[in-house]
Amino acid sequence: MLGVDPGLRLTGYACVEGDSQRPSIVEAGVIRLSAPGGGETLSPRLAELDTDFREALERLRPELVAVEGLFAHPQRPDTSIKMAHARGVLLLAAHRAGASVVELKPSEVKKAMTGSGRASKAQMQDGVARIFALDAPPRPADVADALAIAGAALARSAHAGRLIGL
Repeated sequence: MLGVDPGLRLTGYACVEGDSQRPSIVEAGVIRLSAPGGGETLSPRLAELDTDFREALERLRPELVAVEGLFAHPQRPDTSIKMAHARGVLLLAAHRAGASVVELKPSEVKKAMTGSGRASKAQMQDGVARIFALDAPPRPADVADALAIAGAALARSAHAGRLIGL
């Protein structure tokens, strides 16, 4: 299972295995995109994200890719529009790689990690460290977010398995 925290500067990713009670980290990190140059459009960064993410998909071969759903911050609506471009690249690459794709609401991720859909960033990072038995929250925060998304997807799949009798 691959959790992805989309970004146009840093995209966090975390490949995990196991179940929601005993998850283990296969690989986690960030895809660092080049800083935009003077007058540069968004398209070169999206192309770089596509190339780097497809390489990760080929290397990790996840069965499922979980991507955080889009949310809009009232004071920065243009950010959500730009993030939608990055999410589109990631969703398309995952689909083309043959992985199942799930989108998780930020509140669902927070609830899976902390028990509260309104958890703070610090609470989320502490929850990730606890669930994955880490000495400290991973850095940068994009990695912790990707682990949280992967962990929430594991919890969702465990819940789905109980519902259908697996």
